Amino acid sequence: MILTFHDLELKYKNYTDIKGKVARDIKEGKLFKLKKGLYETDRKTPGSWLAGYIYGPSYISFESALAYYNLIPEAVYNVSSATFNKRKSKEYHNVFCSFYYHDIPQDAYPLGVKTIVQGNYSYSIATAEKALCDRIYIVPPIGSIKGLRELLFEDLRIEEEDFDKFDKQALFDIAPKYHSSNLNLLVKMIKGEKNDNNLESNAQ
Repeated sequence: MILTFHDLELKYKNYTDIKGKVARDIKEGKLFKLKKGLYETDRKTPGSWLAGYIYGPSYISFESALAYYNLIPEAVYNVSSATFNKRKSKEYHNVFCSFYYHDIPQDAYPLGVKTIVQGNYSYSIATAEKALCDRIYIVPPIGSIKGLRELLFEDLRIEEEDFDKFDKQALFDIAPKYHSSNLNLLVKMIKGEKNDNNLESNAQ
């Protein structure tokens, strides 16, 4: 359960030293600090359930979401989330994991996000297509489709057959909202592949 310091003030209102009581609870493993003024009572709570409470509005994205959908081979132990209008990246470190937050354009922010409820917790996560767009957006300008393919299939190690399963229309709908040369390249790459497939189909 997530508790604020105000919650703890109410819970421990009969204590003369509430801060001291909170400090003892942390030392004894009864309470775990997420950030200043915010705490979790269960050490086993997954970091993905906590990210949106630590800093928001935000939703889980980038490698964290791509790993959630089994699109990249590496295990991801930290949680990366997307924000908007923060104008700078943010990070928090606690006993659960490290939490990273990166801005994306406001126009793109609300698209391709779903909410998951787990008991008393709820968190938002990007769809696979949105997570891919977010990841491509935050890298420096790529400059060529060859460079984009290297990012996707060599650096991120997404399998090409998995990439083919992405909802291309969703990518076409989301990508322009970033006003990004990297995302424009993604659209060109997909349309180029689609044209190649059409040519092959016509040739058969």
